[in-house]
Amino acid sequence: MNIFAISGLVNGIVAITFGILVISKNWRDRANQIFFFMTLSLAVWSFSYWQWLLSTNYDSAILWVKILSVGSLFIPVFFYHWVILLINGKSLVNKIVLWLAYTTAIVILFFAQSNLFIAGLEKKSSFNFWPNPGSVYDVYFSYVYVGLITYTLYLLLRAYPKELDRNKKGQLLYVILGAILGFGGGLTNFPLWWNINIPPYGNFLVAAFPFLLGYSVLKYKLFNAKTITAELIAFALWVFTLIITFLAESTLLKLVYGFFSILMGIGGVFLIKAVYKTERLSEEKSEFISFAGHEVGNPLTFINGAVMNILEEMDEGKISGELKDDMQKVYVNSNEAISLIAQYLGKSKLELNQLKYEMADFDLKTIASQTIHNYQPIADQGGVSLKFTTGEDKDYIMNGDRVKIKEVLNNLVNNAIKFSPKGMVEVSLSKTDKTVLVEIKDSGRGISKETMSVLFKKFGRGDSVEKAKIAGTGLGLFLSKTFVEAHGGKIWAESEGEGRGSTFFVEFPAS
Repeated sequence: MNIFAISGLVNGIVAITFGILVISKNWRDRANQIFFFMTLSLAVWSFSYWQWLLSTNYDSAILWVKILSVGSLFIPVFFYHWVILLINGKSLVNKIVLWLAYTTAIVILFFAQSNLFIAGLEKKSSFNFWPNPGSVYDVYFSYVYVGLITYTLYLLLRAYPKELDRNKKGQLLYVILGAILGFGGGLTNFPLWWNINIPPYGNFLVAAFPFLLGYSVLKYKLFNAKTITAELIAFALWVFTLIITFLAESTLLKLVYGFFSILMGIGGVFLIKAVYKTERLSEEKSEFISFAGHEVGNPLTFINGAVMNILEEMDEGKISGELKDDMQKVYVNSNEAISLIAQYLGKSKLELNQLKYEMADFDLKTIASQTIHNYQPIADQGGVSLKFTTGEDKDYIMNGDRVKIKEVLNNLVNNAIKFSPKGMVEVSLSKTDKTVLVEIKDSGRGISKETMSVLFKKFGRGDSVEKAKIAGTGLGLFLSKTFVEAHGGKIWAESEGEGRGSTFFVEFPAS
């Protein structure tokens, strides 16, 4: 069988499979609907491509060429539509381009059966029936294929460096790579149309387009990695046996391979169900932690606020200070419980891909001041001197999710106080034209080389921390690193060793 025909078969199977996988997860989602129509168009083009290259007479070949051309007509249009939904690029210009793209494709569709679209077929290179373009086909190639795809890639490449959400940024990278490979491979089909003797070897890359785009949707939007892995393994085995079935030369071999293909499909379904059941149990556990965290965390936050008010009134002499020590203990322990709950909630949302960032400009100095104020009673209880200094700048404006940035500062200040009994913690802000830097310096236990290597990893607590029996989950710094990097920032620590204190640095892009 012609190897180029095989590429069409493979591309079609991959396209329709990923289209069904994505739409089956959430068929109500508009982006998933457009993705399905895009893969359906690609499947029409691919299967028609397969049949066209297997044709032994002119009439059969011209029929399949016209069908594949209709399929190829709408692939760039649906791709552009899907991308502007993906990047939320609903500007007036993009809406106009979308309207023009659909209108142009529909107008060209009326010429699909005429010689103005496909002028005819003739022998070219090793192909007996290769098409010649009509004048309308020139319009399709120039404006729809080259023009629209180029503009779509421009939108993706412009959105990628601006995206702060790590999951979304990862998805965009897969989409960009898939588009370059897929449309770049598809582009190699066109030289022979204009009698340039370059065979369409890149057609084998077209399968990367639905594969990478579909994988990006499944991984970063809908389901967890283990379920996706099971689906892809089952899918790959099934596709392999299906292709062998189509390529078999005798009827007996087709029946044998077809039987194994059916068995592979059934086995794949059972594999996916088993993995899904396991993952669902894991999700239910995480959802329970999230629910329980909110139900416990909200009352604790209320208690903490009330105790803080009492402590402030004690400091002002409005209430007797005899109970101040007990109140400080209540505040310290309830604050620790709130911190633990926040960390487990963050871990749960991260595992479920539910972390969302509400980005806006805010003054980091205000957030840092609030953090110092809230942790002052804890520092007083531990005999820690807590100081806050800033440079001469009046404001420290940055763009980000203020709730998550506050959680980062809470984690770092809380750790510094816990690890510096009867010592000193100093929080300082500095600013350049491009960055805002937070430094949290303490005179505490310091960090060993062994601990430094696992400091920002999940559950990363060194031996020295465990031996000291200091409360903690090992999640605070891991989540802090996640949040900081999602904002395009950096976080790191420096220490001269155990017993010599440490300094944590957090650097953000200035707004």
